[in-house]
Amino acid sequence: MKQYTYYILLFILISALSCKNRKVNYITYYNKVNEIDSIYRMANKPEKAIKKFKKLFQKYEPKNQELSEEYKTYIKLADQYHKNFGGKKSLYKLITLIAPYRNAYKKLYPLCRKYGIDSLEVNQKVADWKKNLNKRLVDSFSIAMIRDQEGRPENIALVNKNIEKNADLFFWTFEHYGFPDGQKIGKFGNNDVFIAMPTLLSHMIGSKKYPEFRKKIFEYVKSGHCSPQEYALMSDTYDYYRNTAVRYSLRNNNLDSVRINHNRKSIGLPSIKHSSKIRKDKSKKK
Repeated sequence: MKQYTYYILLFILISALSCKNRKVNYITYYNKVNEIDSIYRMANKPEKAIKKFKKLFQKYEPKNQELSEEYKTYIKLADQYHKNFGGKKSLYKLITLIAPYRNAYKKLYPLCRKYGIDSLEVNQKVADWKKNLNKRLVDSFSIAMIRDQEGRPENIALVNKNIEKNADLFFWTFEHYGFPDGQKIGKFGNNDVFIAMPTLLSHMIGSKKYPEFRKKIFEYVKSGHCSPQEYALMSDTYDYYRNTAVRYSLRNNNLDSVRINHNRKSIGLPSIKHSSKIRKDKSKKK
């Protein structure tokens, strides 16, 4: 009987480890976030959304996208309706997700204080996060951001040369470190240089390596390291400059909404209507 119990426990352990190590497709995650956000934001059923968010974050390591801020939304809603969201452990995770956005974490002070985390501890968490940034990549992409702007818009030869240099940097980074997201390099580099990743990605459309680059970026959307918004902006910029129909329409919504919404869902973006609602709600809060 003891031996039987041992094998059962071993099987459960192996199954759990297999599930944890299994590759997940974050496009599925993003679409689930959009579905739940719609339940909360458009159907006005926050308590139902809380339950669904909790289940989702048990399966996926949470993101906190600039558009929907799903993890922050979940925690704030759960607190408002007195539901268990994981307390300190979840708040520490949220602090880290917000850390790249300058002083945005300070808005969490009141909520953190409510759960026994004072402002000094929050500040320390952010300081620890900064220490763990990849210094080599911070240096490289600080230079890349400055280089990206050199010669624009007049010196086309220099601009094209720098685009290829930055493309080489991206591919080297992919090989050695993966996608250079905000958790690896933050949003502000050396000497307070703003590392505008959407701009760097969009300018890659001028590289000879763009077809290969685009395929690679799409893989990082699926793995959860590059946001759908960044990928869509890059793709739409490519279409715009070639005078072809844009696929995701981040700039102009006066297009074929059925086609656009289908394309958006294929990479995990909310529909045009849903996206507009999220942006309006964010504007109201500001």
